[in-house]
Amino acid sequence: MDKRKKGSQELRLMVVGSRGPTQFILTNVILGREVFAKDIHSISVSRKNTGELAGKRVVVINGPNLYDKDISQPKRKMELRRSKCLCIPGPHAFLVAFDIEAISLNEMRAPKLMRKRFGQHCMRHCMVLLGYEGNVEVAALENRVRKTEWHLKELIEKYGGCFHLFSKNWRDRSQDQELLQKIERMVASLGGGYFSNHTFQKAEDSVRKEEKKLRKQKAAEIKKAWTEMEKQYIPEDLYQHKDAYTNTVGAEIRAKAEVDNGWLRTSLARGLGTGLVAGAVVGALFGSIEGPGGMVLYGIIGGAVGGSAGGTAQVAIKHMENRVAPPARLNFNAIFINRFFATPRP
Repeated sequence: MDKRKKGSQELRLMVVGSRGPTQFILTNVILGREVFAKDIHSISVSRKNTGELAGKRVVVINGPNLYDKDISQPKRKMELRRSKCLCIPGPHAFLVAFDIEAISLNEMRAPKLMRKRFGQHCMRHCMVLLGYEGNVEVAALENRVRKTEWHLKELIEKYGGCFHLFSKNWRDRSQDQELLQKIERMVASLGGGYFSNHTFQKAEDSVRKEEKKLRKQKAAEIKKAWTEMEKQYIPEDLYQHKDAYTNTVGAEIRAKAEVDNGWLRTSLARGLGTGLVAGAVVGALFGSIEGPGGMVLYGIIGGAVGGSAGGTAQVAIKHMENRVAPPARLNFNAIFINRFFATPRP
């Protein structure tokens, strides 16, 4: 589903990788800084970073690779949900990253996973990004893609036909303008809107609901802060400081709601349940060797271990809060009042 919302001040880009470091390298290239270390091949927690591409504000969302074998199915499902929460109301483009010299058979099958995880119509919003190293002739690479290497052409066609070649050197800013123009042309060809479907809408609803709950919890703090400001500032300055304070509080609440909300907690609970059941079954099977008593004992142990594995997502939530939001559990009155009370009433 395409949502027509013209004049957006930012581009939301969902960067996707099948395996290896390419999606993280691409993120560094887009943002023009080393967000991910060069030896990062996978992440277990979805991340959101902001910056500029050729002067345009961009929001880049990364999730685990599609073929990351170190992530359990419950964990993967939760991170897929989290990446959607971080990208609400929806991405303007999916940038699917590959290393042009190392495309595997699994990566040729990746479009099926894309449709499964993001919806049947997401492919219209996809652009294939092929990374290369060194000083090579880009025109020669484009000729390879278009004319000589059928598997590259077939792969790109599966994603809707749009592609771009990018140097893995994030310090090379000469490629920024062309990349931005290609993304914006693709978005414009689809009506200038962003992609959404029922799961992105569910993510947005859940984030909004969590924001509302957090604002209600902080209502007394905010009111107290405003009262203190009214004592400290003359009317001409008061509204400016109130707005700055409110915007900062709102940004913190939004960041927290994106990484911890009812939809994600439901996924966590299901992961715990799946882990408990699977662990108990496997434990009981091993225990059957020891007889009925062994089945009970190993079933309990297996369930505990499985539940622990399913619950690792809760740890991910805590780490994510530290990455995308200001330090958790901030005391707004202590920090923000001190920050904004810089110009006392004469």
